[in-house]
Amino acid sequence: MSHEQIHQHLSNWTERESTAEAMIPLIGRLYRRNNVVTSVYGRSVINQSVIDIIRAHRYVRQVEDSELSVHDTLPILQAMDAMELGRGHVDIGKLAVKFSAVGGDLNEFLTQEIGTIAGLYASQSEEDAQNDTKDIVLYGFGRIGRLLARILIEKAGGGNNLRLRAIVVRHGGADNDLEKRASLLRRDSVHGPFNGTIRVDAENSALIANGNFIRVIYSAGPDQVDYTQYGIKNAIVIDNTGMWRDEEGLGLHLKSKGVSRVMLTAPGKGDIKNIVYGINNDWITDDDKILSAASCTTNAITPVLKAIYDEYGIEDGHVETVHSYTNDQNLIDNYHKGSRRGRSAPLNMVITETGAAKAVSKALPELKGKLTGNAIRVPTPNVSMAILNLNLKTDVDVESVNEYLRDIALHSELQKQIDYVNSTEVVSTDFVGSRHAGIVDAQATIAAGKRLILYVWYDNEFGYSAQVIRVVSQMAGINYPVFPKRVRG
Repeated sequence: MSHEQIHQHLSNWTERESTAEAMIPLIGRLYRRNNVVTSVYGRSVINQSVIDIIRAHRYVRQVEDSELSVHDTLPILQAMDAMELGRGHVDIGKLAVKFSAVGGDLNEFLTQEIGTIAGLYASQSEEDAQNDTKDIVLYGFGRIGRLLARILIEKAGGGNNLRLRAIVVRHGGADNDLEKRASLLRRDSVHGPFNGTIRVDAENSALIANGNFIRVIYSAGPDQVDYTQYGIKNAIVIDNTGMWRDEEGLGLHLKSKGVSRVMLTAPGKGDIKNIVYGINNDWITDDDKILSAASCTTNAITPVLKAIYDEYGIEDGHVETVHSYTNDQNLIDNYHKGSRRGRSAPLNMVITETGAAKAVSKALPELKGKLTGNAIRVPTPNVSMAILNLNLKTDVDVESVNEYLRDIALHSELQKQIDYVNSTEVVSTDFVGSRHAGIVDAQATIAAGKRLILYVWYDNEFGYSAQVIRVVSQMAGINYPVFPKRVRG
């Protein structure tokens, strides 16, 4: 290779970096001013680095016949910036690919594709924007609670969103309890450092995270807090403790002043609706005061099962979950009320039960009684896998199933729930931080006749937390139109 060719590679890279840099203020302004969430084939580009933006464009190689360049999406952003857009989710990658195929005038193309939100920014008053904000309280601040906090703080920058107002915990007993909780939010061994700044306001018992003033309230029970004294009203409480899972227990939250609804981050018992966003969130009504977001595994497998059921039919099947260990297990061998879970989590694979297979029918009644399930806890701290061993009603082959699931992941109404990867080299840590409920591993798909085996990765912490926020957003009446509108079929 000549010196000129070597120099050209570096020159091309530098030019792409420069173009991506020009995109950052446009992405930020559309988000913070217009409340427009931009992505590239489902990969968020908000608050991302130059390298992250380029990487998001490179991902398109895996799912389309050609690459997508930042040179293709920058003109899309520039034109959008001048359209005075209202709130919405806009996939600039898909728009760029579609525009490349159809050609013509870019402004006319965008008017046709996203014209329904054009000009809506100017028509929204500051009072309307304030009324759209919903107070959120996190009851509990463990693994899921802290990730929910990260997502809520990140989304607050867009304006008319969910606003994290308080965190409720039992007092840890240490004099520096507040500093310890701030440190756990600031640093995470799995998910890395918090993206921003966190300051402790000890005088007001609060954390100030990226400008968000968040009260830390110490309480002995869910019915013993008067949120109104903190200026919090009509709040949605997200109970991530797992201590109360039935209507009686969770109903205690509703006895506290300032609370309007409750969301449980675990499978609900009794008549509580278990919601898997993308599947049965249309069951949510204004009368529902208590809802459950089901479990991480139920969220991971139900969208994929729904897609397969709709296309091929499912006679029956078995779900085997290979799940990272959790706080419920012991570091070293010790007493545990559950079978086998007393053995050291970092040293053993542990066979245990999972209710996820049966729980699927709570969100997808068509599969009631058709699935069995079991789980193996393994010595990894995060990211799990579900193996779906299914007997279908029609014959299938690997190529057609993978192509169908790829299309579902890219173009259907389940695109935020189902992701798709087609690489022989991916491993569990590659999916840390994924905001999809589950990721289909195309290279692992097995099909023969009516038998189908799918391998579905999922970040059992972050992916689940993203699903919880989607349900809570609907409970709060905060809905974004999604563009482009094309869906499969």
